[in-house]
Amino acid sequence: MKLPRAQVAVLKTADANEYRTITDVATEADLQPETTTGAAFALAEEGLVTVTEETDESITLTVEGEQYVDEGLPERRLYDAAIAAGADEDPVDLGTLIGEAGLDGDAVDIALANFARKGYGTVDSGEVAADPDADSDADAERVALEAIGEGEDVADALAAVLGDDSQTDAQGVLDQLERRGLVDRAESTIRRVQLTDDAVTALMEGVEAAEEVDQLTPDMLTSGEWRDAEFAEYNVEAEAEEITPGTEHVLRQTANRVKDVLVGMGFQEMQGPHADAQFWINDCLFMPQDHPARTHWDQFALSEPDQIDDLPDDVVERVRKAHLEGVGEDGEGYHSPWELDVAKSLDLRGHTTSLSARYLSGYQEGELDPPERYFSVEKVYRNDTLDPTHLLEFFQIEGWVMAEDLSVRDLMGTFTEFYEQFGIEDIEFKPHYNPYTEPSFELFGTHPETGELVEVGNSGIFRQEMLDPLGVDVDVMAWGLSLERLLMLMYGFEDIRDVHGTLCDLQLLRDVEVVY
Repeated sequence: MKLPRAQVAVLKTADANEYRTITDVATEADLQPETTTGAAFALAEEGLVTVTEETDESITLTVEGEQYVDEGLPERRLYDAAIAAGADEDPVDLGTLIGEAGLDGDAVDIALANFARKGYGTVDSGEVAADPDADSDADAERVALEAIGEGEDVADALAAVLGDDSQTDAQGVLDQLERRGLVDRAESTIRRVQLTDDAVTALMEGVEAAEEVDQLTPDMLTSGEWRDAEFAEYNVEAEAEEITPGTEHVLRQTANRVKDVLVGMGFQEMQGPHADAQFWINDCLFMPQDHPARTHWDQFALSEPDQIDDLPDDVVERVRKAHLEGVGEDGEGYHSPWELDVAKSLDLRGHTTSLSARYLSGYQEGELDPPERYFSVEKVYRNDTLDPTHLLEFFQIEGWVMAEDLSVRDLMGTFTEFYEQFGIEDIEFKPHYNPYTEPSFELFGTHPETGELVEVGNSGIFRQEMLDPLGVDVDVMAWGLSLERLLMLMYGFEDIRDVHGTLCDLQLLRDVEVVY
């Protein structure tokens, strides 16, 4: 019997009395594992070997996971610091506890993201209240990390610490640790081969290696040798290395699709600074300078530089008068202080409506000639409490239309047309209040997995108190929509943090099928 050289090597190395792993056979036969696997499958088709398969999972700590085994999970360190500071009785300043816990950089965000999730307490308005009944020693994620570090079985470790009757699911704990990037899990297929009786008979009768060619070369074509050559079969079922190439993030893919849809609806794209003067972020939107949303609890202020001097004097004066005196005969303004230094101070923008103010005033691109349509899909920054639908930074779909005699019908019709492009046909509207729009309403969509209503945006018709100081004498309807929540409605994601931020699920991002 003549067989390809690799198959002969596998036959002579495998055993008739026991199964041997492909790795062992490959090592002894001096073959590559991939070559050995292909030869084994080919022999199995001829009935000369039996091939078995089983899946094995290995779990190892990442560098960050090893760090937390040594130092403790950030949320646990925050909780322990809170208890030591008496936060189980009275709320304690978050900044103080961060210092006491030795947290910095990403560790702060990670601690905040997991503190409430684990029932350690609450973080509200910059203060931490700790639950005195929480048991940080019984943290299942901590127990699992330490078990992995010691090479112990996770399920046994959880049962030993939390009790045999604990309902804690080891697989669920491992899934969460993987999402947090604290462990690496790898599945491998272990294949074993054993000779059949037919193989033993063939070996006794004699097996020879056939000269086979596995690559067609230019010389063979030129000389004509290919006509007499015996080519090795190409096994398309042979095990191959899993490759996970870099791909465009699903959030960026959706952002680009949103841009394409809006351009198709006749809109032009706006661009502008992420750090801007409060004048453009808030004052132009007729938001009083003592409004709670303008405090450092809701916005991020810059310290260096801390203000901008390049503001249009004429627009500044008209905005100042609108705040102090109002607009029109019946306008009254806010009767609250308005200071130029506050208007000049620099913040990270909490919404992209700052771009709308820049464009509407003519400051960014020059005077506009109605009708006009503009949009942006840009990142904004807010000092929110982290939860499944809120992040410290996210993408906002800003848009507005400038034209004569616009109404709420026009606005609702625009949303209907926009969301239908993404297969969403159940948008609901609820009246709302904004300092800069009247009428105003919020938008809601139904989550495809939970059936719950999810707020996806805010909108309205800009008030004259905003438009007149900017020099606009026609109607402007506008909106700010969440790109991440559009993603939730499209793909069924229940937690924004699975796709965006320090806790994103990389495997989920690799496996998700893009919706077009």
